[in-house]
Amino acid sequence: MKNLRLDKYLADMGIGTRSEIKEIIKKGQVSVNGESVKRPEFKVDPEMDIVTLNGKKIAYAKFSYYMLNKPAGYVSATEDEIHKTVLDILEVPQKKDFFPVGRLDIDTEGLLLITNDGALAHKLLSPKKHVKKTYFAKIRGRVDDTDVTRMKAGLDIGEKKPTLPAELVILTSDEISEICLTITEGKFHQVKRMFEAVGKEVLYLKRLSMGTLSLDDTLKPGQYRPLSEKEISDLKGNSDVRA
Repeated sequence: MKNLRLDKYLADMGIGTRSEIKEIIKKGQVSVNGESVKRPEFKVDPEMDIVTLNGKKIAYAKFSYYMLNKPAGYVSATEDEIHKTVLDILEVPQKKDFFPVGRLDIDTEGLLLITNDGALAHKLLSPKKHVKKTYFAKIRGRVDDTDVTRMKAGLDIGEKKPTLPAELVILTSDEISEICLTITEGKFHQVKRMFEAVGKEVLYLKRLSMGTLSLDDTLKPGQYRPLSEKEISDLKGNSDVRA
């Protein structure tokens, strides 16, 4: 990794604006490898140098990972001319470098990973990896064992090939049914189209998990938090990914 200006290093880690950080540095509050540095342009090696602010170590993280409980009404994009995006919710350092991993429809809620780690995003989204994604849904129509069998066999949703086998778990079966569905693809409007193929309608959709990452049930819609080290490690080693 390239050396960085000291003020950029601290700005990337969310210490403050570049102008605020320059004042902090000039006041002698920042040290590099135990030596006070008062020049904002001083170059540091993020992988080797130890930077402290008022005695507290400020470690540099090249990549960051956030779990968002996406609310309805936001699009899963970095920018949009009409709607608010999921990035409008986040107030984090390096925000301009972040992007959502995959897309949830504007009316779909639930788990969305936001990061600046392109390699991990590619791994999770690659069609060849078959990463599992589980959704909770409310369905107009009585869902029964016939639907379980059809989804396990694969459905024609208007693509060149049928969907891959999906696992449907019926929670309640009534005029409005509640289900969990696990798929290993990410086709456009896939869950909605699968239920349309069996003559039913998705009324509400929420993603619960993606690979090894499950939605933190303490997060309300619109809330987010950084991933834990274990969550990051599990995603990178993703036991739910098969070649």
